[in-house]
Amino acid sequence: MNKGNATVNIILLGPPGAGKGTQAARLVTDRGMVQLSTGDMLRAAVNAGTPVGQQAKAVMDAGELVSDAIVSALIGERLDQGVASGAIFDGYPRTTAQAEALDLLLSERGQRLDHVVELEVDEAALIERIVGRFTCASCGTGYHDRFKRPAVEGVCDVCGSSEFKRRPDDNAETVSTRMVEYRAKTAPILPFYEARGLVSRVDGMADMDVVAGQIAAILDR
Repeated sequence: MNKGNATVNIILLGPPGAGKGTQAARLVTDRGMVQLSTGDMLRAAVNAGTPVGQQAKAVMDAGELVSDAIVSALIGERLDQGVASGAIFDGYPRTTAQAEALDLLLSERGQRLDHVVELEVDEAALIERIVGRFTCASCGTGYHDRFKRPAVEGVCDVCGSSEFKRRPDDNAETVSTRMVEYRAKTAPILPFYEARGLVSRVDGMADMDVVAGQIAAILDR
């Protein structure tokens, strides 16, 4: 649990493949934090037919981008449902205007943003990490060409299946494009938060447990 059972709100940054999803899941499990992924929240709101979801659906059906106002309303709606141990903001904010809107959303609820944690990666090593990934087609267990091969070649360690699959976008060109997109999206908000002393960086290439320990140390400061 969080020290003193306090609410700790964070933004977790990292390019695809940096392990951001893994670390967010650990924070949810270990600390009871709530992961607020705007993409997932939008889909859920549309499916549930909430007022904000209906607004978002109308915009998306028209082929337009969902506005900052709708995304902010969505986050406000979720914050009002309660995030006692804190929230992990994933995919938001991406602009200075969104960062300022998040400050307002939190302050209106007597909260604040405590940390911005970026998982730093070595791009060449990250490409190798992603391009080598494959999973069991039956049970979903993850493997890697170099780092984690099945004990018996061609046979899943967990379920014994001999069928494996790879994501079609796990290739060097796509990963490089994602890195460029990530830098473009985070570049505007990092100076905004660095000026307030909120940014901490951890080694995203380290072992998962080491990364989790570094994040825990930041959150418990």
